[in-house]
Parts: sequence; C-alpha cells; structure tokens
Amino acid sequence: MNITRLLSRNAAMSRRSFVAGGAFALAGIGLSACSSGTGAGSSAGSAARVTSANATTMRIGALKGPTGMGLVGLMDAAGMFAAGDEAHTDDGTASSTPAADSPVGTDPAGIGTLANTYEFTLAGAADELAPQLIQGDLDVLCVPANLAATLYQKTKGAVTVLCVNTLGVLDIVEAGETIQSITDLAGRTIYSAGRGSTPQYALEYLLRQNGIDPKADVTIQWASEHAECLAALQADPSIVCMLPQPFATSALAKVEGARIALDLTKVWDQTVAANGASSQLITGVAVARSAFASEHPAAVEEFLDAYAASVDFVNDDPATAAQLIEAADIIAAPIAQKAIPYCNIVCMTGTSMADALEGYLQTLYDADPASVGGTMPDDAFYYTA
Repeated sequence: MNITRLLSRNAAMSRRSFVAGGAFALAGIGLSACSSGTGAGSSAGSAARVTSANATTMRIGALKGPTGMGLVGLMDAAGMFAAGDEAHTDDGTASSTPAADSPVGTDPAGIGTLANTYEFTLAGAADELAPQLIQGDLDVLCVPANLAATLYQKTKGAVTVLCVNTLGVLDIVEAGETIQSITDLAGRTIYSAGRGSTPQYALEYLLRQNGIDPKADVTIQWASEHAECLAALQADPSIVCMLPQPFATSALAKVEGARIALDLTKVWDQTVAANGASSQLITGVAVARSAFASEHPAAVEEFLDAYAASVDFVNDDPATAAQLIEAADIIAAPIAQKAIPYCNIVCMTGTSMADALEGYLQTLYDADPASVGGTMPDDAFYYTA
C-alpha cells in the first residue's frame, strides 16, 4: 500500500502524520510558467489580509505526479518536512540527537510566513480523493481537467476551478525506432493508465483526428497504474506505452532501448493547427469546494500566491525541489530532477486559466460530450476573483 502524507500544524500533536493512500499518478511536460503573475514572497500580502479571526485550515489533495511535485515548495513552507519536537530512537525513547528538519533548509521557495494552516494528502488516483472533496473532507483537490468539469456537473456547481497546474503530460514510449509519427500507431498495442480521464480522451481525440479509429485500428490496453505499463513493455518490447512524466523518464532507465517516441503535447498542437483550431492540451487543475472559496476568499488568495511561488521554485531549481519531491514520497530525487524540465508544471489563474481551460474542454466536448460531463461548464465553473 502506498503512503500519503498529511500535515497538521496543531501544536498539541506531531507535526507529521501519515494516512493510507493509493496507486498511480498523473503527470506533466516541461514548461516553467506561472500565468497568475505571482512569485516568491507574494503570499505576504495575502497573509496581511488574513486575521486570527478568519484564518483557517485548508485541506489539499494532490496526486503523486506533477500536481504534487508543483506543491512541494508550499508543503515545505507549511512545515510538512519539519521534524517533530523530539527525535526518537528505534525503540521509541527520546534521543539526545536533534531531529532533522527539511532536507533543503528553510523555505527554499521564498514563500514566507503563512497565515493559514495547510494539510496535504497525496494519493495515487484522483478517484481515491474525489469523494473526499464532495463530502467536505477536502477543500482543494488537484484533478484531471475533464474530471473537474464532470464533478461540476454532478455536484450542480459545488466545485470551482482555481488554477491550471499542468499542461500536456503524455508521451508515447517504445523500445525501438518504429514510431516516428502518430500515424505509426495504427495496428499497434498501446498500454496506458488513466481510462475515463485525460489520457483516454486526449489519445482518442488525437488518433481520430489523424485518421486512426481508436476502436478498430489500435488495441488499447488500459492498466490500473503506470507500473503495469512498464512491466508490459519490459516483457514485450513490441508494444508501446503512453506514459505521463515523470514516469516516461523513469521508463528510459528501466527498459533497455526505451525512448520517448512522441511528445503528445507537440502532436496536439500540430493537430489542432492543421484543423484550424486553437486549444492547449491541459492535464491537471486545482478545484475547490465552491462553499469554501466563497467563505474564505483571503485563504484562497494566499494559497494561489504560495502555489505560484512553489511552482516557480520547482521549475527554477529542480535539484533542490527534487529532494523535497523524494521526501514527499512522490518519486526518487534523481528521476524527479531529470523529469521536471519536461513536466509542464504551471500555475495559471484568472482569465488566462479560464480561456485556456474552456478551449481545451470545448475540444473534448466536440469529440465526446460525455468526456466533460455531458455539457460545457458555465462561467461559474471558473474562479476569477
């Protein structure tokens, strides 16, 4: 069983605690961007607007991939990697040796003092955490973009999108040189995780738009987690895998002769341009319970400012961020450091977020209305306060 991490900064309890978690993660492709225009240290202004009377605890869920990777600067600033008040020996007794603190020093993202308390839960799959958001056990959740739209429809507007946090995430990986363009996938067996979310809808859209029938011209084997795809490629080098970063980078070290054959973000851009359309491939977003965002606007503002600074830190200093990513039990630091430049981790907010996300969802809707919950979300879906 994988482990998720939960931080509570209640002085009466340990500053670290752990809860059970899930199986696989979504990921992203590299671009250093933060379209909100916020940066390191910008959370101080938000903090000034939060008083002791309205400070709150924000419970955040993310996946063990780029959505979690982009949050590690904020996790560090919130104290997730701080040791408990005492170090202990193996038998549980107090040790005279001080407990270790963050592996990278103090607040490398430059976020500064946070007025609110933050709890983080990391899991393998979005469907492990989505019920917690709906039930009110989480306040913010990082999910696939199309799932956000579906949740909005199912909950009758009870969620709102705060930001886009990952752009294109997917690569086609093979052990060989047979795949040079997307048309070369015809007749092949493709292993992938993520059925019912962005990976499925993005792949099927790209196949159809390039003259390949996803049901007749290829065989798609849907796995429950990315590890199954890697195992299949190791066992049979004739197959291909669709993998998100950082798992695509990890595959290169684990499968002899493996290479990234297609960057599906580039394929997406080429495809929509050829069709005279204009949309970006967007993988992940952060959604909040609408009630929470309405009740705690200053907390949401502080979160978005701190998230933006965290994203800048991860993109600007992969070596340091990778140590925190490993400490958060997301992925090993050497792989994380190599993958970050290809993970397209962003923090896109406001009208830029709304315009980009609406264009992407419209593309999915035109291909299959069910992919976004049956109808396009209205303006209330987008948090632009």
